[in-house]
Amino acid sequence: MESKIELKKVEAKPVLSVRLETTIDELPSLINESYRRIAEYLAELGEAPADAPFAAYYRLDTQSIDIELGVPVSKNLPGKDDSKSGETVPGDAVIYIHEGPYTDLKPVYQELFDWIEENGCKPKGLYYEYYFNSPGDVAEKNRSTRIVIPVEK
Repeated sequence: MESKIELKKVEAKPVLSVRLETTIDELPSLINESYRRIAEYLAELGEAPADAPFAAYYRLDTQSIDIELGVPVSKNLPGKDDSKSGETVPGDAVIYIHEGPYTDLKPVYQELFDWIEENGCKPKGLYYEYYFNSPGDVAEKNRSTRIVIPVEK
């Protein structure tokens, strides 16, 4: 895995997103509903996503999750209802592309956080997962997820 971890400078990208506080049990239905509402709003605006949908995790523990669900867009767009205009965190980030089931992500994150510490970086407190395909479209083993962890060097 070491060779797949990259430290890169990333630019802020405009997004439309929904930020939620929820539980693990409620998360799957909220993910689908949030992405659906954002897609409908983008269609109203005549716009399309500029990259894969993402989840930005601000807090994930056994009791609750603070999560932002969204899509990158080509330019700043006005928010509507709970869909807000925003941008991704710019600066240094550790990036890794995971191929396989979401259930295999826990050891990947452990290796990423170990790498971050070993290389003198400090996480900024959130991380992004970009989903290149949908669980309904591909087998688990073919899922592709880009993990982006903003860091300070």
